[in-house]
This record gives sequence, C-alpha cells and structure tokens, in this order.
Amino acid sequence: MKLSAELKAISGRLGHKFEQPALLVQAVTHSSMSSPHRDDNQRLEFLGDRVLGLVMAEALLRQDPNAAEGLLAPRYNALVRKETCAEVAREVDLGAVLKLGRSEMISGGRRKQALLGDAMEAVIAAVYLDAGYEAARDMVLHLWGDRVGRVEDDARDAKTALQEWAQARGMQPPAYVETARTGPDHAPQFTIAARLDSGDEAKATAGSKRQAEQAAARALLERVERGRS
Repeated sequence: MKLSAELKAISGRLGHKFEQPALLVQAVTHSSMSSPHRDDNQRLEFLGDRVLGLVMAEALLRQDPNAAEGLLAPRYNALVRKETCAEVAREVDLGAVLKLGRSEMISGGRRKQALLGDAMEAVIAAVYLDAGYEAARDMVLHLWGDRVGRVEDDARDAKTALQEWAQARGMQPPAYVETARTGPDHAPQFTIAARLDSGDEAKATAGSKRQAEQAAARALLERVERGRS
C-alpha cells in the first residue's frame, strides 16, 4: 500500500516513515468510515492510550526523581488527557487527513476534540506496531515537546485555581454558562462561558460540559493573570 501525498506529509510531520503504511491509514479512519474491508482506529486508540501513558510516566519519573505519587498523578493526567492529545493533533494538522463518514464531515468532525484526541492515540499505536516502543516514545516526546517541562503549571485544576484567584480578590465564585450546543446527539459539542464579577469572560468548546468548563476556566485565568501581572 502506498500513502497519499497528504498522509506522506503527516508521516513527515510525525518524524516516522512507516514500513507498514496500512497502520497509518487505519489510525486516521474513524468508525463512521469503517466497513468489512476497512478497519477503524478504535483498537489502535485503545493501545495508543496505554503506550502514551507509559511514555509519560517514564518521562515524569526522569524529570523529577524525588516527586511523590500525589504530585506525579496530576502532572500525568495533564499530559495524557484528551485535550492535550487533541492539541498535538492540531499542531500536526491530523484533522485534515481523518477519514470520516458523511455525518461526521457535516458536523465538523475534523475539528472535534474527541476525534482528534482519539486519532492521535491511534497514531501512537500505529508507530508502536510499525517500529516498536522506542520509536513510539521518541515520536511522542518530540511531539509533546516542552509540555513535559511545564506540566506542573498545566496540572492545576483550572476551575479550582480560578475560584481561588477570584476569592483572593473578594469576588464571587466564577459562573459557568452554556452558550451553545452543536453537533448530533451522539457527539455533542458544548460551548461554555466562564465569567467573573469583574466582567472578564472566556469561552471554550469541547465534547463534554466538564471539559469545556475546564478549558474556559483555564483561558480566563490566563487572561486575568496576564492583565494584572
């Protein structure tokens, strides 16, 4: 099997040349495009999630040999969460090559956080199966870049941090308001606005209200901290 020009470009951005190109094709095939002759990426996603977890667990232990489990756990969660996987997927433009069914195409599947995160995990598994753990580890560490180094800041629970920031300044706790819901019932996208008494506000969209609230809180916290630094 030969890769299309678009998948060759993705392979280049991943920094891995596939000996088994069919693995990459499977990794970018969503279940909405599966058929008896075409496997989707769900099984690869399952494996890739575990490979990513091992890579990040090792990286965190190397970075801070004296950190207790209570500190390592939130850092680990920040590195492997679906939002982070989706961020990395966007950076390599993985959404542009996803193979999606018509319904997912119409509902904006190439931009959906869940689909992007799942595909990124599937790609990790594809590299692992194609060339082994070291190749997958090297790719992950390259793509995640300085996230490992700055994970202590990213590991903060954004809603808690924003509430503490507001209370320290005599404000009421932040309010979270759903401003939009799009997509089909089986894969909704929620837009949440995080608001402060001061009038400051930030919005975020994700596949669950919890994820959208966290992302909106994180964005608002970054904004108010920059504005008052």
